[in-house]
Amino acid sequence: MEQERLQAPSDDSAGVTPAPPVTTRRRFLRYLLGFSVVSTMALVLTPVIAFLVPPKTGSAGTGGVVSAGTLADIPLGQGKVVPMGSKPTIVLNTEQGVKAYSAICTHLGCIVTFDGANGTIACPCHDGRFSPTTGAVVSGPPPAPLPVVEVSVDEETGEIFLKEG
Repeated sequence: MEQERLQAPSDDSAGVTPAPPVTTRRRFLRYLLGFSVVSTMALVLTPVIAFLVPPKTGSAGTGGVVSAGTLADIPLGQGKVVPMGSKPTIVLNTEQGVKAYSAICTHLGCIVTFDGANGTIACPCHDGRFSPTTGAVVSGPPPAPLPVVEVSVDEETGEIFLKEG
């Protein structure tokens, strides 16, 4: 009888499934910390990657025509910056006719405006000046003239069209 008491108890739990492991506070905090690190890296890397990879534009280089307004919108001796696709363009009504140039300064990429008091296209960043009739650099640090944009004016309606491309 004593031998029966000294023997190890028999394994009667062979048919019972073991309980799932309990998630401890330490394991939960590790998961939470790992998730925080991955989320932070994603938030930091997303804008960096978006900056390095240029966006695809559907209308770039298609040679489409964009309306820039009418001659009544831009009186003689005045200028106006208008969007042309994803790039701004400055349209000028000069005595030599309607002229259009890229509104992005060739120095640091600032948006130029028309300075009616001086009769020049001015860059507000470093006071670069361009000729309204040719787009050539008049003064300041810009290294090159403004790129010319092709312009046409409908004689009947006075509407100004810019050609993309």
